Amino acid sequence: MSKQEDAEASPLFDRRPWGSFTVLDEGRAFKVKRIEVLPAKRLSYQRHAHRAEHWMVVEGAARVTLDGREIMLRDGDTVDIPVGAAHRVENPGDALLVFIEIQRGDYLGEDDIVRLEDDFGRTA
Repeated sequence: MSKQEDAEASPLFDRRPWGSFTVLDEGRAFKVKRIEVLPAKRLSYQRHAHRAEHWMVVEGAARVTLDGREIMLRDGDTVDIPVGAAHRVENPGDALLVFIEIQRGDYLGEDDIVRLEDDFGRTA
């Protein structure tokens, strides 16, 4: 089995319409993910009630929208997403965007997402 097949078979790997994520580590009040965003794709504009996030770009470029303000990030750049802040990440380039997300909070479930806008019809 190839390394990619191993990752895709893992319960810690999840493919999404915009790319994929892999949970690298997690504990009672933290979770660390490797997130890959395909060229010209973006995640939903969303907020979380129970967690803050810290993002570090490790490959490619990211356009981050944070409470309506756009920020461009390159390799090594970081941004903090406070609890309750509206946020989105987008890959404006033609190469894969990879960033590391560190979540901290009292609840880290995937259902702590309120989608404000979504390119894939996943808003309530």
